[in-house]
Amino acid sequence: MAEKKNLYAVIMAGGRGERFWPLSRKTRPKQFVSIFGGKPLITIAVERLEGLVAPDHILVITSADLIGVSREALPMLPPENIIGEPFGRDTAAACALGMAWTSWKSGDSATMAVLTADHLIENVQVFRQTLSDASDIAARESAISLIGIVPTFPSKGYGYVEAEKPLQTGTPTEFIRVKRFVEKPDLETAKQYVASGRHYWNSGMFIWSVATFKDSLREFRPQLLEMAERMETKFDKDDFDAALLEEYTKLDKISIDYAVMEKARNIIAARGSFGWDDVGTWVSAAVHFANDGDGNATHGKAEILTSKGNTIVNDVDGHLVAVMGAENLVVVHTADATLVCTRESAQNLKELVKQISENNNNPSYT
Repeated sequence: MAEKKNLYAVIMAGGRGERFWPLSRKTRPKQFVSIFGGKPLITIAVERLEGLVAPDHILVITSADLIGVSREALPMLPPENIIGEPFGRDTAAACALGMAWTSWKSGDSATMAVLTADHLIENVQVFRQTLSDASDIAARESAISLIGIVPTFPSKGYGYVEAEKPLQTGTPTEFIRVKRFVEKPDLETAKQYVASGRHYWNSGMFIWSVATFKDSLREFRPQLLEMAERMETKFDKDDFDAALLEEYTKLDKISIDYAVMEKARNIIAARGSFGWDDVGTWVSAAVHFANDGDGNATHGKAEILTSKGNTIVNDVDGHLVAVMGAENLVVVHTADATLVCTRESAQNLKELVKQISENNNNPSYT
């Protein structure tokens, strides 16, 4: 597959990954964790674009305090293609900033893909084909395109899109018209969505032309369009950071889902059949580790006796983690912190991290 000259990729990499504590910390969050494939997730995210998107067409938007570690993980990118937000304003602001950069590089006719820094994808070749097809169709249809994932269980943690009808495109990738976008339903509703066969998970990956996204912002979030148009003149200027700080101070905190996706009318979805996992918690990460016959998933040196359904991660060389007579626990050991919790409570790790931050003077713990 040849590189697409008019395709740009904006990778959002500002998350803190608190549900992956204690391996994920503020100074080196989840996207820099190397327990999946031996490389940081953010490195894998950029490498999977090889052959489709040129390195100088890839922008990484992270937090200002993570620029250094991001550049360290991404030596294949020009250093100036990694920029940092002064503070988080959620995904709508990052999308608008990425659109401004893409417009500055190539104008309104360029197509941009908004991608994630911390997800796992099994079949990279199929992913590239899907992204390539989605960029073509989004430009042809003047549409907002997203990559939808066929749900494998009723999740409360994902947004969903409801399919309206198939879209005939003549591409290897299947596309559907989207009837509506639903943000994170309750469990009973999620069960109905999965049973219907008409609903897809929203993967958080979007594709649109600069012109189409500008039109959407003009209609639904003009403040973000105005910010983007002002920042478009700043990317090669010495006062970029100061200008971005001034702009972000004025912005509301809102996700792209609420700002645009739930309101837009011309949305299409590409069926993502490449094997996708956002590895959002230690429990979901367990499927990517070695597994014994009793449902114990392990990474690193561990010994287990008469135990079932545990997730055990040991990130310290020369250290042994031993678990006996336990069921459905998550045990994560690092050089300076150890987590023990039930699988059920693992999704609430943000609450524990908040408590640790409040009760300890050492900021390195979080």
